[in-house]
Amino acid sequence: MDPITAHVVIDRPREEVFEYLADIANHPEFTDHFMKQWRLTRVESYGRGAGARFKLDAPLDRFSWGDMTFIEVQPPYRIVAAGRGGKFNRNETWTTWTLAPSGSSTRVEVTTESKSALPTDKFIEAVTGRRGWYKRQLRKALSRMQSILEEDMDRGARVTVGGL
Repeated sequence: MDPITAHVVIDRPREEVFEYLADIANHPEFTDHFMKQWRLTRVESYGRGAGARFKLDAPLDRFSWGDMTFIEVQPPYRIVAAGRGGKFNRNETWTTWTLAPSGSSTRVEVTTESKSALPTDKFIEAVTGRRGWYKRQLRKALSRMQSILEEDMDRGARVTVGGL
């Protein structure tokens, strides 16, 4: 899937937004409308190497489990996550969060893309309309993150090791 990008401006300092995003255990709070059943892949949920496994709640998706691990964490500018998903976890994924100052606020941009392992995987993405669906979910996730950080509202569940 070609890169999909969404952004939001959050009325909080960049360092505060970065600290929130760099802890992968916080991600279910704003993505649980389309990413369910989060499980940490290690006890330490912050920084480089932190990862999680989750179930993508996408329409017509038979192989919905995926994972991501923070492979690059550059405070307070950028976080890059690599992962896998799809049948037999054969499709590669990358997600990048970029934080830029915008006056006293922070502009958060998230870009995600995937590389299908087989032509059939690419065909399934096209037939199911995954690109448009995913862009809508990213926009909603960023909006939820904005309300969490600005107003301490709309918090979902925080993930733990083994989902406990």
